[in-house]
Amino acid sequence: MEIIAQPAPPRGLTRLLYRLPNKLYRAGFGRLVPARLLYLVHIGRKSGRRRTVVLEVVGRRGGSYVVCSGFGPSADWYRNVLATPEVDIQVRGTRSRAKAVVLDAEEGAEIMAEYGARHPRLGRNLARYMGFAVDGSEADFREVGRRRPFVRLDPR
Repeated sequence: MEIIAQPAPPRGLTRLLYRLPNKLYRAGFGRLVPARLLYLVHIGRKSGRRRTVVLEVVGRRGGSYVVCSGFGPSADWYRNVLATPEVDIQVRGTRSRAKAVVLDAEEGAEIMAEYGARHPRLGRNLARYMGFAVDGSEADFREVGRRRPFVRLDPR
């Protein structure tokens, strides 16, 4: 695994495409969004206002969803759920309240290795998005999983 420069946030048309799932969920068309994308409604740690983000589901644990903070522990949504772990989630048309639980590094490594094995191309792309070049091996995916925080969302 090689650490590469983290890509700059998308701009222009690419930014619009990345934000499209969020807009679809907000407009009530979440059922049109692929099931691998989760809509997270959380509370801003400073403002106290509702915030939203669409995240890729990288794993399932029973009835829970696992997501990763691709930009690390400084991502706003991640810091917000640390402050207020009670959140709302929606996957396609199914909405529920959930509690956010931060996973330890070894659990993150296991989940990322499973994701890379299930979705090799998506796994490499996700790792690159997070700032890592991987060769597709289980060891590389595990190392990426150790270096980024993972959160399990337990529906109520």
